[in-house]
Amino acid sequence: MNRYPAWKYVLIVVVILFGIVYSLPNLYKKDFAVQVSPDSSHALDGAVLNQVSMALSAQQLAYSQVEKAADGSVLYHFSNADNQLRADDVIKSTLGEGYTVALNMANTTPKWLQVVGAQPMHLGLDLSGGVHFLMAIDVDSLMNHRVQAAGRNVSDSLRAANVRYLGLQDAPNGMSIRVANRATADKVIAVLQADYPEFSRDVVQQGSQWLVTASLSDSARLSAQNFAVDKTLSVLRKRVDELGVNEPIVQRQGADRISVDLPGVQDTVRAKQIIGGTATLEFHLQDTIHDANQAQTTGIIPPGSSLYAYTPAQTTQSIPILLQDKVILSGGSITNASSTMGEDGQPAASITLGGGGEAAFYRITGENIGKPLAIIYVETALTPVTVNGQTQYTQRKTERVISIATIQSALPSTFQITGLSNPVEARDLALLLRAGSLPTPVAIIEESTVGPSLGQQNIDKGILSIEIGFIAIVVFMVLYYHFFGFLADIALGMNLVLLVAILSVLGATLSLPGIAGILLTLGMAVDANVLIFERIREELRYGLSPQASIQAGYERALSTIVDSNVTTLIAAMALLMIGTGPIKGFAVTLTVGILTSMFTAITGTRAIVNLIYGHKPRLTKLSIGI
Repeated sequence: MNRYPAWKYVLIVVVILFGIVYSLPNLYKKDFAVQVSPDSSHALDGAVLNQVSMALSAQQLAYSQVEKAADGSVLYHFSNADNQLRADDVIKSTLGEGYTVALNMANTTPKWLQVVGAQPMHLGLDLSGGVHFLMAIDVDSLMNHRVQAAGRNVSDSLRAANVRYLGLQDAPNGMSIRVANRATADKVIAVLQADYPEFSRDVVQQGSQWLVTASLSDSARLSAQNFAVDKTLSVLRKRVDELGVNEPIVQRQGADRISVDLPGVQDTVRAKQIIGGTATLEFHLQDTIHDANQAQTTGIIPPGSSLYAYTPAQTTQSIPILLQDKVILSGGSITNASSTMGEDGQPAASITLGGGGEAAFYRITGENIGKPLAIIYVETALTPVTVNGQTQYTQRKTERVISIATIQSALPSTFQITGLSNPVEARDLALLLRAGSLPTPVAIIEESTVGPSLGQQNIDKGILSIEIGFIAIVVFMVLYYHFFGFLADIALGMNLVLLVAILSVLGATLSLPGIAGILLTLGMAVDANVLIFERIREELRYGLSPQASIQAGYERALSTIVDSNVTTLIAAMALLMIGTGPIKGFAVTLTVGILTSMFTAITGTRAIVNLIYGHKPRLTKLSIGI
């Protein structure tokens, strides 16, 4: 009557072993670490590592170990947060540009657990398991770009209106247009008023000539700034989603600042590169008329062209090339991108156009079949500079020719970019292009791991609350249900192990609301056993045999258990779909806890009961309390 087939016991044992193995990494603490990653033009060789080690030794900063990652980065482990922060400053000043240095929490899970994919749960920022970035938007650069673009268009508008002007030049926050007489000045103002209402206009007489000045109005500046912030927020959220971060917080802070909180992030170097990256692509035709070697030797660059250095694939020697300044396609026209492998077996990025400009790109490439087409990788960053005690940011633009290929036919809206150095570069480039480019450069002006001491205090208190709740339930169940209560306590322990294991496998981020969800799950997990045990006791009072009471208790309580848990699960799913941030963390923990508690309370305790009592046909008494 109360026996399980062998396969059910095997299944339960497998599930328990799964829970034990995949929950074990959470017992290992993380180390404070500084992660160093080179860009594509630098390397972390022995000389660089020795230079870093000497710099750290000079500051008496001892690290416990140096760990080399598969992506070429290096992790320096430290004993506490103070040494980590000091080492971060030392390494940054030692290496300078060309290397990304970021704070990290290094995983100390044993290798044998990592081999099977067992990783600890990520911890939310309130539990010291994340990274915080404060980013500054280069508003001045945005305004200058806006004014320069308008200046180019104004000259076209004036020519289209047959308005003759003597000169057009940049002015503070705008432009100035010199004309011969007042009548022409009025025509210029009319054109500006019709086509460029965001510019305020003024006219003054200078001798025999008239000067029309157009300045970007305060409302237009504010509108452009808000647009840039909103666009940056949208792009950053897409990039964070691409990183797979759980419960991220990306929000505006002040007029031109954006705060980014990434809980549970492991590779902070890659997060820093992706979040702050402004990489895009530009497609240029090669200038085949002029001699690039002669231009490099003499320093005389032909008008309409620019000199670049290009390193062909499979070589280390760069050569000079001339590219036409006209951009025939930019990254803004790219709607999708993915990393792949080219026909030559080298890393590549598959590009899909659709954001505008693809028709002109198809036409121009069709008109230049047989000519070389160059792809330039453009990356813009802001470098902090201290002037008179104040931090200012200057743009640093890096351009690199990654590919030159002969146009064989008019390029369609889908094609591949080759010439990338490694799969990591292809993956990151595809991510940046897919998420969209930032409207203006941004700088990470503040980076920190959030509150390690406070986070540890939260963890300690959260664990203490779980321990108190667990012990209280264990004691009550044993006192009230005797041996059957002890079996329920075993199932409760199994439930906690399975819950932690599944959350770890899912890559969930544990925060204080998540701990509350675990505690609530522990309280709810014994509900099913209470219903079953009370049903068994009721059947015993009706005079059924112990074996029949066990059978009836588990079968007749099942529908009630399912009903009560399904209604709770519906509420948890509603929180998961509608809620955000901490509410989602609570909902995830509660949802997983409901599923694991149903398994352990019904299948787990039944298996133990069957194993103990199933082979006793003459059973006369059960230790199940009064």
